[in-house]
Amino acid sequence: MSLGALRPSSLVDQATRRLREQITSGEWPVGTRLPGETTLAKELGVGRSTVREAVRALSGAGLVQTRQGAGVFVVATEPAEDWPARLRRAAVVHVYEVRTLVEVQAARLAAERRTDADIAALHEALAGRRAAAAGDDAAFVDADIALHAAVVAAAHNPVLTDLFAEFVPALRQGLIDLVDLLGLRHGDGNPGDDTHAALVRAVERGDAGEARRTLQGELDHTLALLREAAQAAGSAGP
Repeated sequence: MSLGALRPSSLVDQATRRLREQITSGEWPVGTRLPGETTLAKELGVGRSTVREAVRALSGAGLVQTRQGAGVFVVATEPAEDWPARLRRAAVVHVYEVRTLVEVQAARLAAERRTDADIAALHEALAGRRAAAAGDDAAFVDADIALHAAVVAAAHNPVLTDLFAEFVPALRQGLIDLVDLLGLRHGDGNPGDDTHAALVRAVERGDAGEARRTLQGELDHTLALLREAAQAAGSAGP
């Protein structure tokens, strides 16, 4: 099947899309060796550098693999789902379980590595959480997440920081829904203040064990509520 020449705009994107269509349509099944750069460039009407960029994009999507001395081969007919997309699709309880594993260790590291600037940021975030008690549920959840983010940042591990940031979009709406569903702020606009204050104090004085235990207890409590809400939603289904 002829690939057809491309229009001059967005050549890399167009080349990537055209080659992807060959793969996802089954025209090039798994195990197929892609035509060489020169052949693809001629069929697409582009330069070899454009073909190389397109193949690199396909490789990043998990569709093709370069084998030294052998060429480029199709290894999958569907793009690999990226991490943010997988988190968005996952149940909030499952995401929260992983968040707990990550964040508890981050709290321990934060107590060992915190700086004066980190301590100031933690107190500022705690004050922000308290101020958000006067706001709506979304504002309060955002302030709560900001405090937890400050704890993770104090661990001074960029991988932990990035991983926590990936969790936030998947958790935020679930936590807002939880607060509303269970009425967690009815009568007390700032639930969990004592626990969060204790966490900040533990990190500030460098007590890694206490920081870990305090956060573990707080996250376990929220996780239990999430499970309760999930079970209630399941039993109320059609």
